[in-house]
Amino acid sequence: MKGRFAPSPTGYIHLGNVWIALLSYISTRQQKGTYVVRMEDIDLQRSKRELGEALLDDLEWLGFEWDEGPRVGGPEVSYWQSERQTYYADILEHLRLEKLIYPCFCNRTRLQSIASAPHVGEVVHRYDGKCRHLRDVEIQELCNSKEPSLRLAIDSCDLEFDDRWQGKQHIHLEGELDDYVLRRGDGMYAYNLAVVLDDIAMGITEVIRGDDLLDTMGQQLYLYNTLQQCYPHKNIVVPKYGHAPLLVDADGHRLSKRQKSITIRELREQQWSASRILGELAVAGGLIDGARYAHPQISLSDLLHLDFSVPSLRQKTIVIE
Repeated sequence: MKGRFAPSPTGYIHLGNVWIALLSYISTRQQKGTYVVRMEDIDLQRSKRELGEALLDDLEWLGFEWDEGPRVGGPEVSYWQSERQTYYADILEHLRLEKLIYPCFCNRTRLQSIASAPHVGEVVHRYDGKCRHLRDVEIQELCNSKEPSLRLAIDSCDLEFDDRWQGKQHIHLEGELDDYVLRRGDGMYAYNLAVVLDDIAMGITEVIRGDDLLDTMGQQLYLYNTLQQCYPHKNIVVPKYGHAPLLVDADGHRLSKRQKSITIRELREQQWSASRILGELAVAGGLIDGARYAHPQISLSDLLHLDFSVPSLRQKTIVIE
């Protein structure tokens, strides 16, 4: 099997990131699998190479070792998404030739006006299919004045998958309304495209990530099914998924890079040891009995025996002080 940790280098790694890295690492090592680290720096505006390198430094300091990825290499040309864009472009061209994607010329103002979610700032998930039925002559005329985004044409369907901790999930996708963008008009590739293509290319068989990404499963499963049909000669396998609870503060706010004293770099400056950070996370997450560890000092190798059937992992959030 193959597991992976795929952070976005938009800031220094924080406790929420390490929590997911810890779970994915332990699961992979328990199964004697191959552990992959991949830098999801597809957002070229927010991601920074130096932050990615700092993130790798902190992972190494915590005791993580990976079998494929930056600094160790592997069968892939690169484990930085920013260096894999030719691969994404080739797949999109194949989908275009199969007429499975279409150009969309709608601007942000229009997309906001048709959003099903009424709150400002929420991501627009629903679309009205306006550009799906454009004629070739209309497309050509619009291309002369605007670079389009590319949307995947969805056929209405029902999808199911069994999540390791959140249980059986049922997803309904509605044609046109759920058509989603694979590449933006400015050329940036969408997360849902890059993550699926990279997991396929790298042979990932298990994905452990935060519960906040559970809502992306419909889009990703549909893309997997589409690619299986487009490339029947390839052994495209959908990974097993586990969506772990998010770490939140006492007020219920998700831990983020913006919060003070939450990054590994800041904790290191406060003289926290790697074993203390890992131990405190294991206690907060319910992986070990906090009553037995008043001030836990536990190395990564000491955590490899942990039982992942604990009730805390079936929660949506875990409060960490």
